[in-house]
Amino acid sequence: MSKEWPLWEVFIRSKQGLNHKHVGSLRAADAQMAIENARDVYTRRSEGISIWVVESNYVHANDPADADAYFEPSDTKIYRHPTFYDVPDGVKHM
Repeated sequence: MSKEWPLWEVFIRSKQGLNHKHVGSLRAADAQMAIENARDVYTRRSEGISIWVVESNYVHANDPADADAYFEPSDTKIYRHPTFYDVPDGVKHM
């Protein structure tokens, strides 16, 4: 009986980036194999400096049909939007 390896989501942080971005998915037997395979598949041009892998079973998301319930209420709370704050000159990566 053949069992399929679990699916892993791959996130890469680029040399110029401050955050990890989802770049794709792959199948691997365990986390170490997933990291090694992600390195081989998604960082061929040496553009990454960090790799995260997460087994897809552990990723949870809202239903897109419920987007209004999740995101619309914040539109009425302008204090959550940094549009009227002055950012000091010395602050980087904001």
